[in-house]
Amino acid sequence: MSSSPPHITFLSPNGGERWEVEAPIGISLMEIAIANNMDMEGACEGNMACATCHVIVDPDWSGKLTPAEEEEEDMLDLVFGLRRTSRLGCQIIMAAELDGLTVRLPGDSRNLPSD
Repeated sequence: MSSSPPHITFLSPNGGERWEVEAPIGISLMEIAIANNMDMEGACEGNMACATCHVIVDPDWSGKLTPAEEEEEDMLDLVFGLRRTSRLGCQIIMAAELDGLTVRLPGDSRNLPSD
């Protein structure tokens, strides 16, 4: 087993740029993105009270993640550009088996729920 930390690949909204970053085990994808200056706000700091950490998981990886809970699904209903593989980055916790995970950053985000 390798002693090097796992990695995540972030893709720009149009897929033209990609960044591979170290992804320490036990840290959320949102925290990893912010620590690596990705274009992600994380306005609620991972309390699942916004959707500014929305990411689009590569279809090859979506089935390998823990399924979204109902509360996450409710927040995802608020995102711009919702896709079948959309997730909140605060709910994806890095684990060794997610080494190589690829996610696309969305083009837009919304901070406040709409009425």
